[in-house]
Amino acid sequence: MSFDLTGKIALVTGASRGIGEAAARLLARHGAHVIVSSRKADACEPVAASIREAGGSAEVLACHIGEMEQIQATMSALEAKHGRLDILINNAAANPYYGPIVDTDLGAFQKTVDVNIRGYFFMCALGAKLMLRHGGGSIVNVASVNGVIPGALQGIYSITKAAIISMTEAFAKECATKGVRVNAVLPGVTDTKFASALVKNPAVLGHVLAHVPMNRVAQPEEIAGAILYLASPASSYTTGSCITVDGGYLIA
Repeated sequence: MSFDLTGKIALVTGASRGIGEAAARLLARHGAHVIVSSRKADACEPVAASIREAGGSAEVLACHIGEMEQIQATMSALEAKHGRLDILINNAAANPYYGPIVDTDLGAFQKTVDVNIRGYFFMCALGAKLMLRHGGGSIVNVASVNGVIPGALQGIYSITKAAIISMTEAFAKECATKGVRVNAVLPGVTDTKFASALVKNPAVLGHVLAHVPMNRVAQPEEIAGAILYLASPASSYTTGSCITVDGGYLIA
């Protein structure tokens, strides 16, 4: 089997930086036409431009997955312009609150759930419907090791990531016979702006790394490799799987 994605249409959410950006660049290098997406088009333009400058194919489409109207508009725009969707990388996420779970306020709770559960769910649902109309495809959800072992002071975020793991399995089971594969990647702590509260705090980082056998954080490009595998024909008999990329954290 092959990692060749030539001619495939791939939508990557949260692609203006971090894991999403690394995934968008890697998918493009393997031949996909990548739709670089995040809440703001301006933030995505430099990523898409550099992909094109490197010889790849990319465009920008803004989508805030916490807003149902934007999810629906994005899928309609994709079908109108490209006629199909082959690969969906659900990577955009929210983590507005870091602190004791009992002090989580309603605003932070709602924002996290709206993006990480409702957003992922309807991106999967509408994305799968589009794939089903045009021969199938692959959905990759970016979850987290926090969905298996809740992160300290990251209660609601961890709860939503556990939901994404279950969601992945539910969609995979129902969509398997129709040609749509659904899998997840579970990153450990990764050097991104999103995780800066952990990575940039020496005391917190030291505590985290004490539980990581490889004794370092991941780079976004190291997570992107697993995403490429699940998006490509190389994983054609893989669905409902959750691939952990965590430096050994879950076995420590």
